[in-house]
Amino acid sequence: MMNPQKELKEGFLEKRSNGLLQLWKKKRCVLTEDGLRLFEWKRSGGGSGATGLGSGSGPQSKAKELRFERMATVDCVEYKRGLVYFTIVMAGGKEIDFRCQQDGTAWNAEIALALVRFKNLLAVQTGRTRHLSHLGSTGDDEAP
Repeated sequence: MMNPQKELKEGFLEKRSNGLLQLWKKKRCVLTEDGLRLFEWKRSGGGSGATGLGSGSGPQSKAKELRFERMATVDCVEYKRGLVYFTIVMAGGKEIDFRCQQDGTAWNAEIALALVRFKNLLAVQTGRTRHLSHLGSTGDDEAP
């Protein structure tokens, strides 16, 4: 890990592929304060290993990162046969579909709350910067 961030949740999600068949692919996911990291998940040969977070996906595997700064919303929640289906909408309008087990705190809620925290922190920082820039500039000391 290049820049260690606080992990908020770790586990598995299924992501719908972009291909013609739109198959559901299992991903090992890590939710951090900055976004969601998706790792390829490969079942290791031998043993059931269906729930082991380390099985087949070590720290050397490359992650796809969905950063909160590029996310717009977590949308489209549907509950069907013990699964929660939801969509992450990116700032450019791209939609990425996910599903997870309904038991416990669902991923969609965790991602949505982390996104709200991130956006609120960003708004506070932006407001503070604007406030400080207004305090510091009187208009008389502008360079020609």
